[in-house]
Amino acid sequence: MVRSLWSAASGMKGQQTQVDTIANNLANVNTTAYKSQNTQFKTLLYQTLESTSTNGEGETKPTSAQVGLGTRVASINANFTQGNQMANDSVTAMFISGAGFFAVQDGDEVHYTRNGNFGWALNNADEKVLTTAEGYQVLDQAGQPIKVPKTVEKGFAVNPETGVISIQNADGTYTETGQSIALYQFTNRVGLEKIGENLYDESDASGEPMGEWNTQGVIRSAIYQNYLEGSNVNVADEMVNLIIAQRAYEMNSKAITTSDTMLEQANNLKR
Repeated sequence: MVRSLWSAASGMKGQQTQVDTIANNLANVNTTAYKSQNTQFKTLLYQTLESTSTNGEGETKPTSAQVGLGTRVASINANFTQGNQMANDSVTAMFISGAGFFAVQDGDEVHYTRNGNFGWALNNADEKVLTTAEGYQVLDQAGQPIKVPKTVEKGFAVNPETGVISIQNADGTYTETGQSIALYQFTNRVGLEKIGENLYDESDASGEPMGEWNTQGVIRSAIYQNYLEGSNVNVADEMVNLIIAQRAYEMNSKAITTSDTMLEQANNLKR
């Protein structure tokens, strides 16, 4: 009887995590480049009530009797399917078509993101530096911040295939700056560590970042200006999953109530 109480309680805890994950997805339905998450479960230990055995006549009981002790959250995985391509008026808004990630610098640390909502900031040398909305500097293929002269306004272009940056001259022509936007991929991007602000860090599970421009066998992504990647949250799916999680929570709650009633009846037995 106590087993049923703890098993149902573990189910309620697991479904609470499921609801928390769904709520986070719905909260970020309009977050640029947000990747939806889903909760994965696994069973806890099994208690063997009766093992496979052989009786005195040599007859073998082929199966054992085991009862599970509940569930637990195994992982919360991100779904990295491509989000919608949304038009944007800014020339520094960039959309990644493919599996790549931008690299951004925060002090001495490098993070990775799919959010291409960039802008300009002035550095101490009076140069324009390409940054995220939070002020993190976007890196080129040499690992350096992307800089252009202060006079550059809208005359800023990025080659979709190579990421090479060009600026517009007074006569309307474009000149390459010698910098290229860096895009990285990971062997297992689901293993990336989320740190907030749409940023990811590499981990042992994700593997080391691989530069698309110098790694053989990697399918290169494309960069499109004047577009941003939308969230890939499917509201209809999330609402269905929310109902399923709620019903599972209710059923586990009912199991606890039933177990409690049975224990009460057992305690009230008279000799």
